[in-house]
Amino acid sequence: MSFDINKIRADFPILNQQVHGKPLVYFDNGATTQKPTCVLDTIGYFYNQVNSNIHRGVHKLSDESTRAYEEAREVVREFINAKSTKEIVFTSGTTASINLVAFSFGEAFIAEGDEVIVSEMEHHSNIVPWQLMCERKKATLKVLPFDDNGELEVSKLDELITDRTKILAVTHVSNSLGTVNPIKEIIAKAHSHNVKVLIDGAQGIKHGVVDVQALDADFYVFSGHKLYGPTGIGVLYGKEELLDQLPPWQGGGDMIATVSFTKTTYNELPFKFEAGTANYIGAAAMATAIKYYQSVGIDNALRYETELIEYATQQLLAIDGVKIYGTANEKASIISFMVGDIHPYDTGMILDKMGIAVRTGTHCTEPVMAHFGIDGTVRASMAFYNTCEEIDKLVEGVKRVKAMFG
Repeated sequence: MSFDINKIRADFPILNQQVHGKPLVYFDNGATTQKPTCVLDTIGYFYNQVNSNIHRGVHKLSDESTRAYEEAREVVREFINAKSTKEIVFTSGTTASINLVAFSFGEAFIAEGDEVIVSEMEHHSNIVPWQLMCERKKATLKVLPFDDNGELEVSKLDELITDRTKILAVTHVSNSLGTVNPIKEIIAKAHSHNVKVLIDGAQGIKHGVVDVQALDADFYVFSGHKLYGPTGIGVLYGKEELLDQLPPWQGGGDMIATVSFTKTTYNELPFKFEAGTANYIGAAAMATAIKYYQSVGIDNALRYETELIEYATQQLLAIDGVKIYGTANEKASIISFMVGDIHPYDTGMILDKMGIAVRTGTHCTEPVMAHFGIDGTVRASMAFYNTCEEIDKLVEGVKRVKAMFG
């Protein structure tokens, strides 16, 4: 590893605590990541010294706040290599971004009898908004399946896509299986049939460098809080020519150009999709998180997390009765597993008493659980501030669970 893990861990104050009298082992990074001190300092600085609403004020604080907000947009643009800041829309998170696209794309492009494709491994947030849109527009939702290794059966797209298919929504990285999907191949295949593609990057944004131009993604969405930033802020990237054609999702301040009782005209991109008071402090703090991630070294972090997942997989599979769900050739640092027929909640509760934080349940992917005929799993998701020693504690905990319930 080419970075100092002790120095990195020191940047995350929450890790230096005890839970139930034991040092915290935080393996719930798929749900949300912890925040480095620089992000916390940014939030404190803005609330203590800068706080003022953006765009509307002519005074110094508003000007400084507006400048930070728009600088954050440029940080995001550079981070994902979008062509223009007009293509970077700030939202409250991945879910809001998907709902925005599902509604506005539906209004602009979906007619009765048209089709939308999602994959079987999607988070509920990339299923339900499309179901709502299909119900409203009388369209059909179709599903791209995955195999028992947790890999999408991409070849089946050829039979799923018809001349009525308008958009495909697929996750970059499965939050419950850890599968890294071949999204560039999927996008190319969809585009060969003139089908637009939305990529759910909630987990994928921290799995190496994301280049939306190289991917040729039509839409790419992600959240700040899963990228070491604050909650309540997220990003919708959309190609400018597509965003131009979409109607607004919400109405209110900042998304308007002029308002009268007879006619309202809308603001230019990206403001057309940013109604109301923006989370300007969240945007500034997310920009700080991105810069911190870049300072660590995105490739360095990915290599290290790959070492962690390989070690954890090896150690867990050495325990008799442990079954891992999601065995794709390319995986992110997420392991979903079961210990025999022991209920995931029981496993999670015992691990918690040992100071180990994991996620239990369906992980908002009930269709994934239905595929395997199970009610849920235990999910350990890792970040670059985790260690092999922490994995050893997880393994020790799993062994204790097995001894108690086995």
